[in-house]
Amino acid sequence: MVSIRPDEISAILKQQIEDYDKSVSISNVGTVLQVGDGIARIYGLQQCMAGELVEFEDGTEGLALNLEDDNVGAVLMGEGLGIQEGSIVKATGKIASVPVGDKMLGRVVNALGQPVDGKGDIPTMETRLIESMAPGIIQRKSVHEPMQTGITAIDAMIPIGRGQRELIIGDRQTGKTAIGVDTIINQKGEDVVCVYVAVGQKAASVANVVEVLRERGALDYTIIVAANASEPAALQYLAPYTGAAIAESFMYKGKATLIVYDDLTKQAQAYRQMSLLLRRPPGREAYPGDIFYCHSRLLERAAKLSDAMGKGSMTALPIIETQAGDVSAYIPTNVISITDGQVFLSSDLFNSGLRPAINVGISVSRVGGAAQTKAIKKIAGTLKLELAQFDELAAFSQFASDLDAATQKQLGRGKRLRELLKQSQFSPLILAEQVAVVYAGVKGLIDEIPVEKVVEFALELRNYLKSNKPTYISKVQSEKVLSDETEAILKEAISEVKSNMMATV
Repeated sequence: MVSIRPDEISAILKQQIEDYDKSVSISNVGTVLQVGDGIARIYGLQQCMAGELVEFEDGTEGLALNLEDDNVGAVLMGEGLGIQEGSIVKATGKIASVPVGDKMLGRVVNALGQPVDGKGDIPTMETRLIESMAPGIIQRKSVHEPMQTGITAIDAMIPIGRGQRELIIGDRQTGKTAIGVDTIINQKGEDVVCVYVAVGQKAASVANVVEVLRERGALDYTIIVAANASEPAALQYLAPYTGAAIAESFMYKGKATLIVYDDLTKQAQAYRQMSLLLRRPPGREAYPGDIFYCHSRLLERAAKLSDAMGKGSMTALPIIETQAGDVSAYIPTNVISITDGQVFLSSDLFNSGLRPAINVGISVSRVGGAAQTKAIKKIAGTLKLELAQFDELAAFSQFASDLDAATQKQLGRGKRLRELLKQSQFSPLILAEQVAVVYAGVKGLIDEIPVEKVVEFALELRNYLKSNKPTYISKVQSEKVLSDETEAILKEAISEVKSNMMATV
């Protein structure tokens, strides 16, 4: 028989009373009223915040976007196949955030920062809110350092500086992604962290970009955020903000970063889909009224930070797809007004064999000139003007039967300049090579070379300088100026390559 000891029982009761936790925990719980098309309407989440993460019974996460009198409209960030009417929903009290840090480099992640490249988890404890305030006026500095793209036509005529937002705009299949990828490849050895955001693209296209970057050794300093066409609209809408948060974490540590949003048209379409399903009032082209704010708050996060803030920078290259070259449509005009210039790619030029197909007349950089290197600034001043005049004369010369010598000379010069600016995909040029190519064309040193041989001449000149005139390459690369000494070496090299070519013609 077990003897009961009252003193032992009273000691246990005392202990229990002392350890009693008096805190009250309030759990904000609701139930699903309706679900479908990636949208759930939830009843009962009275304390829910805008942009708060909610968790459904089956583990799917959602983002609360509509806070109405009697229900909360949330978008699902997953398939949500296990969610039914009457399912329990918990408010997490957290705003959407993503993992950030050095361990992200070389990885492919989804819009929630989760790895999708099959290389296992990312060992980082650092996180950052997806939405965060853009730096203010005092925290910024004017753009003054060059961001070399390696594409001669851009670096010479539409230069981009660190901290700038330069729009890449054009019809489908005109080489927009190629410009973004080329710029990332060209940052090798420049200590720039790159983020490539793929929104609404085929998984095969993203895999192709990853492979190109890996082959050229650019994946080591690049993070890829992918929200493929097959993924829910909510993830396609969030992906650019996720990319911006990842790049920002490096920018505030004093590093230079580059982010390519490919493309914001698809993000706008995903947001339109979500907004219409949430029954928000449609505006122009059925886009919601806040679509401008959606893009402006994203692109304003790109900046060149002041010395006090650590001198970091975030350069943004948003991509926008036009329909039949219509830059006056709603989304293109919105993004043009937010950015600091645009590179316009023309399908006519692309089809005529000019690659990259940059339309010099409409393209502009509003701040990059301040960041352009002295070497190329000195010689490229007249390049844009000569090409613009050539376009005008070429249209006019179609109707004129006999042209005077001066016009013929100008047309010939324009044709050769165009040929010089042709560049194959994924092969960015270093500054010294760009200077040499532009110098040869602008100074009229190749006017006697047949037009069809100009591309071959440019290649020969670059190879000749590398093998025979290494002092020219090293001096221009280190000093970033074209001195009298290097100019003399360059002239000599051009005449030698030219005489070799003319001998074989």
